[in-house]
Amino acid sequence: MFGEHRLKTQFIKIIDKKIHLVESSGDTVLYRRDDVSVLIKRGDGNLLVLPAPAEGYGVKFLMVKLSERIAVPPGEKLTGYLSAPIDISVRSGDVEIDRFVVGREKYALYGEKTIGVIARYHVSDFHEKIPDSPGIVKLIINNPTESWKLVEKIVFPIRNSVMFYSEDRAYYPLIILTTREIYEVNNTGNPPDGTLKPTHEAEPLPNFRMRW
Repeated sequence: MFGEHRLKTQFIKIIDKKIHLVESSGDTVLYRRDDVSVLIKRGDGNLLVLPAPAEGYGVKFLMVKLSERIAVPPGEKLTGYLSAPIDISVRSGDVEIDRFVVGREKYALYGEKTIGVIARYHVSDFHEKIPDSPGIVKLIINNPTESWKLVEKIVFPIRNSVMFYSEDRAYYPLIILTTREIYEVNNTGNPPDGTLKPTHEAEPLPNFRMRW
């Protein structure tokens, strides 16, 4: 699914979507996906199908609500995995020729009505092992305080975030939630697993303070 695909006649299944490549007369290949059509002149490279952060209609944040709240003791850490939505970026060389959403698309208001922001929204269980999901977040919850803390959702910045991938799964960078007086989230830019490939040069995003 993810990675390089030869520019030849074939179908490429991407979760619930299908890409159709058709070799044309001359040295061109027609790319089709739903109502999108792009004629590609063959060169030295292949078609790249890569995961992208779930920006959808241009949102900057992903909000994952936990199906069960998590209570963390003072001075303790908890590591696990969440399922998460992703977008798909299709590239020919260094040009993005198509970008689309897979799965069911949901959004929610994060914050108060007058000053809140629209975020991509998803509900996930907390898993001790990698779940069977095309999109995954590895999460570390760190409670450095002297009191118990409850976590019911995680909100983190995703605009221009690097993604990591294997052939059949996409991963957000390692996310660290620190439960100080104002919860702080760090999109580290680091791979959750050293065997994964990055979509571009990995850089951390600024820390985000969860106020609501």
